[in-house]
Amino acid sequence: MNLVIALLGLLLVAAGVMWWRAVVRLRTLQERHARELEDRRAAQDAAVAQHRQRLQALLDSMIEGIVVLDQQKRVAIANRAAVELFGMSEPVEGRALLEAVRHHEVAALVSRLETEPAVLGHEIRIEGASPRFMQINAVALREPNGTPGGAVLVFHDLTRVRELEGVRQEFVANVSHELRTPLSLIKGAAETLLDGAKSDDVALGRLLNIIDRHADRLRLLIDDLLMLAKLDSGRVVLNVQPSALRLAVQEVIEDLAERAKTRDIQILNTLPAGMMAKADPDRLRQVLSNLIDNAIKYGRPAGTVTIGGRVLSEAFVEVCVRDDGPGIPPESRARVFERFYRADKARSREQGGTGLGLAIVKHVVQAHGGDVRVESEPGRGATFCFTLPR
Repeated sequence: MNLVIALLGLLLVAAGVMWWRAVVRLRTLQERHARELEDRRAAQDAAVAQHRQRLQALLDSMIEGIVVLDQQKRVAIANRAAVELFGMSEPVEGRALLEAVRHHEVAALVSRLETEPAVLGHEIRIEGASPRFMQINAVALREPNGTPGGAVLVFHDLTRVRELEGVRQEFVANVSHELRTPLSLIKGAAETLLDGAKSDDVALGRLLNIIDRHADRLRLLIDDLLMLAKLDSGRVVLNVQPSALRLAVQEVIEDLAERAKTRDIQILNTLPAGMMAKADPDRLRQVLSNLIDNAIKYGRPAGTVTIGGRVLSEAFVEVCVRDDGPGIPPESRARVFERFYRADKARSREQGGTGLGLAIVKHVVQAHGGDVRVESEPGRGATFCFTLPR
């Protein structure tokens, strides 16, 4: 009897040990399985994070703004261009679209995607200190079962295109005006001659002078337009060589001596005798002629025009043309190198010229690798300076 009880005890102990081992083994398997699941989850999360980083890097490299919305019309992804276009504050993800872009027209466009698969080529204007123009292409995303899955918005900044279009329109209008004025005068003089004025010697001489003067004005305008077209296209080949700046200035002063005499203006050449630059001699004289001629036109009658210069560095020299006229208003200084821009339109018409001289100066100097600027205070004259390689 005791032996049976002992055997049963041993069997119970053995069964308990086996059960415990089974429990330990099961726990071990569960822990191993949990670790494997955790490792797989971590690897999957890392892969998703890496994929998202690559996607974000790809989107950030694009110049177009990209915004991806989720089903609740909240921002899931926004690239750097979109953040900059709309001035979004961080963090962007998870915010409502209207809160992120602060533009009702964009939100209204997204609402259209509930009934339309895509909205393409929609343009909006974003007000601000400087208005911006944006083209939007929006596409609705759908889940496999057809339910809405969000949207993708692509923003293309059209501001520069609109600015260039405005410049083109202004340029065409200015060219048309500049051509129409001398043509009208030539046409009027020719019609007067045809109507019988050619038999009057006094009238004949006066009318022929009008035709000759304004034909020259047309020729100068066309020459300047062709020069700008060449400079814009890079088709002007510069014959760069060592050029003595003082000598070049003196040649231009002699060419403009009669013009200066009519306004009793003294021209002073204060450039150092040994100052040299690497420049195309013909283009250098063109730059100097435009600047000195302008100084004579807009300087004070019986005043002084001074041309000076200095060595800026081992690489560049600077030449400045200064007049003592009324100067240039602050709002005009940033635009004086634009084509046809005139700070004082009435006086510019009176003095003549094509309105392209300073634009040509800027392009020629930049083609040499230099730069040009203007300094002026109202009532204290204007100083135009340009740099050239030594």
